[in-house]
Amino acid sequence: MRYSGYLFFIILILSNGCYSFKGISIPADVHTFYVDNFENNALAAPGDIHQRFAEALRNKIRNESRLTYNDQNPDLEFSGAIVRFSLTAEAPQAGNTVALNKLDITVSIDYINHKDETKNWKSKQFSFFRTFESDKDFISIQEQLINEIFDQILENVFNEAFTGW
Repeated sequence: MRYSGYLFFIILILSNGCYSFKGISIPADVHTFYVDNFENNALAAPGDIHQRFAEALRNKIRNESRLTYNDQNPDLEFSGAIVRFSLTAEAPQAGNTVALNKLDITVSIDYINHKDETKNWKSKQFSFFRTFESDKDFISIQEQLINEIFDQILENVFNEAFTGW
């Protein structure tokens, strides 16, 4: 019985190159990634939102996978644009007021897998939103809302790219 415990541990260590405890699976022949600069095609979005998203995606992949960043002949490439940044009123109340506002962000992403082109996707849209009370000053909470939305979109992009092998 003790022998099987050691065997299980050795198999677990050896399989760590392909699998992680986050549920992602990256083939052994994939080593590098590149995130191109994103575009900002969304009206009313902060001017640097596309740069912040691209950098956040770079950091997410760098920190949560074994891949290394390389802009010369990468195995995987990500590019795209922020295509929607929308602030809308939600939950109407009596007296022509609203209880909630909603910030909605959509990112369109192209993904190229140079090792397996059947995994590529083009212009795939990832969206998420946050609602907040209408009596809050949007400018004072904008950064927090964008960060929360980005966290979810980044998680969705990461999962789409690395769990669908």
